Amino acid sequence: MSRSEGQQNGRTPPGAGSLAHRVPDLGALELLLAVARLGSLGAAAREVGITQPAASSRIRSMERQLGVALVDRSPRGSRLTDTGVLVTDWARRVVEAAEAFDAGAQALRDRRDSRLRVAASMTIAEYLLPGWLLALRAGRPDTAVSLLAGNSAAVAERLLSDEADLGFVEGLTVPAGLDSVVVGHDHLVVVTAPGHPWARRRRPLSADELAATPLVLREKGSGTRQVLDAALGGLARPLIELSSTTAVKASAVGGAGPAVLSELAVGEELATRRLVNVPVDGVRLRRDLRAVWRTGHRPAGPARELLGLTRKSKTGGRTTP
Repeated sequence: MSRSEGQQNGRTPPGAGSLAHRVPDLGALELLLAVARLGSLGAAAREVGITQPAASSRIRSMERQLGVALVDRSPRGSRLTDTGVLVTDWARRVVEAAEAFDAGAQALRDRRDSRLRVAASMTIAEYLLPGWLLALRAGRPDTAVSLLAGNSAAVAERLLSDEADLGFVEGLTVPAGLDSVVVGHDHLVVVTAPGHPWARRRRPLSADELAATPLVLREKGSGTRQVLDAALGGLARPLIELSSTTAVKASAVGGAGPAVLSELAVGEELATRRLVNVPVDGVRLRRDLRAVWRTGHRPAGPARELLGLTRKSKTGGRTTP
């Protein structure tokens, strides 16, 4: 029999098409099992949540697909044919295998949802993530969260080596292999101790003055330093180079020299006059705050929820996109 003849007779020639086209779907197999158990097509339809005409149509479609009769219908009810009994036995094994598959997939989801590994650059880790994680915990109290703090380059390394599910960075660029979305904005401010000559200036610093002055800076690879370097077109040799925002701020408060920090980090010190904000003309020190993840691994489960929380929050007094 030719392929076209087989199709005209409502039958699929053996071996034709993919397995998905030759084997009934799970919904049809579950309906057949319900008919076998309940002895009624109407009762089976109610159990699986469809109308009786839809159930009849599905059984007929399955019979055409397999090329055999499965159910005898009569006013007294519906019963399986001898062939239907055999097919039902096979169907039961397929459905049981599908249930095992579903249970395994659910176990994987539960495992994924039971933990969240976050990597964040220092400013975000210290001043924004605590609030975001508290909000996440309210909705997911059973999710264990681990936080890895470092500079923006270290965050990228953690993600690319699959040591983190979601990252947050402050740098200008997104490393190759990562996707990102802007979750907020931040401004850098020049600060110094009240006793420093800059604290008594009557006119703003120029960009050239700032670029030529040795500053207390974060280490290379930090988002803060990247933004400052790019904005000024280069920096003088650092006065001191430190690996955390807190250390830079403490050095500035102690009078070591001027520093450039996120306004998120120095709000309290500016309010109490332990640090003074020094205006600068001719330079834009705004930066984007980004969530990042491995390309092709869009955040899911708790990582996706945390990403949603960050975009609903307010960052640096500015509503995030």
